[in-house]
Amino acid sequence: MIQGNSRVRNLVQSLRTASSFPFKLANNRGYTSQPVPSLQKASQPSARREDEYADVDWDQLGFGLTPTDYMYIMRCSKDEDFKGGRLNRYANIEISPSACVLNYGQGLYEGTKANRTEDGRILLFRPDQNATRMKLGAERMLMSSPSIQQFVDAVKQTVFANKRWIPPPGKGSLYVRPLLLGTGAILGLAPAPEYTFIVYASPVRNYFKEGTAPLNLYIEEEFVRASPGGAGGVKTITNYAPVLKAIARAKERGFSDVLYLDAVDRKYLEEVSSCNIFIVKGNHISTPATNGTILEGVTRKSILEIARGQGYQVEERAIPVDDLVDADEVFCTGTAVGVAPVGSITRRDRRIEFKTEGSLVSKELYSTLVGLQTGRIEDKKGWMVEIH
Repeated sequence: MIQGNSRVRNLVQSLRTASSFPFKLANNRGYTSQPVPSLQKASQPSARREDEYADVDWDQLGFGLTPTDYMYIMRCSKDEDFKGGRLNRYANIEISPSACVLNYGQGLYEGTKANRTEDGRILLFRPDQNATRMKLGAERMLMSSPSIQQFVDAVKQTVFANKRWIPPPGKGSLYVRPLLLGTGAILGLAPAPEYTFIVYASPVRNYFKEGTAPLNLYIEEEFVRASPGGAGGVKTITNYAPVLKAIARAKERGFSDVLYLDAVDRKYLEEVSSCNIFIVKGNHISTPATNGTILEGVTRKSILEIARGQGYQVEERAIPVDDLVDADEVFCTGTAVGVAPVGSITRRDRRIEFKTEGSLVSKELYSTLVGLQTGRIEDKKGWMVEIH
């Protein structure tokens, strides 16, 4: 945790004495590439009260980029460890046109959230799980990666420095985006010689335009999201651009998002473009098993644990698309979406509708999840990390 006067003094001193980064920070929004003078100023400029919020209409907040004050940057060469990370003003970065990430897509990203509690505390939800997933993804993509502790510390510092951008309780969250990029220049197909780790943040609210209304999904049969032996199980940037066409086509027809089937038989549920999927039948909750083509979502994992603790029969298995016919409820999970109920799923010209009113399993699980994330429910699992 970032706490205690000695800790702050040490961080301030390191920010004051840190050398410049070897790549350029392009001026943006009037910012310079000079180091943040202190964490105190990062989160509490002299002209602001400690509890003052950023100038944001929190009631109109959606899921779009609202640049905050600071970002965190750390880098390393291929055969070295990451070190020397620090906060900088939020700004564009300039990298070589031969950067591996631009030419060959060697990059990973994560997403986590910080929430403000009613009593003023700032809580992070399981950032170590995101750190672990990035480390595993880096191994798959043959990248150097920060340690789990470096990752978590970077997220903490970024949130602390941007705490005036954390929405008031009930108005949203501060979405935190860690990036791991192969920024070293290279021409032939090979791992990058240098890597850059960046963490930035943006206040957000509902991911889907429907807000908390039930989603209407469309089953995609032409395109697949991932195939066996590929990188569908890691959060690489190369997994996401290929789904844009399918999403756009579905939204043009009035759907919220796309539900993908497996690449081999085209008859088993995989996941939605940006979230995992669950089906409910009575006291049984099922979700597709992670077999290398499905991302192991942190929210997915947490909902599985919460559901087991509340007495549900939970199963990770191959789910035939035909099982949707008998499902009582369907819902999606993800850091961005939280727990989102699904009102209908359409395949070809057949539309299947699900329960969305009354006593809902998804609503019960979401209430518990949000209660933990916002401090309304006591954390007995050690999932929450408080930032001072």
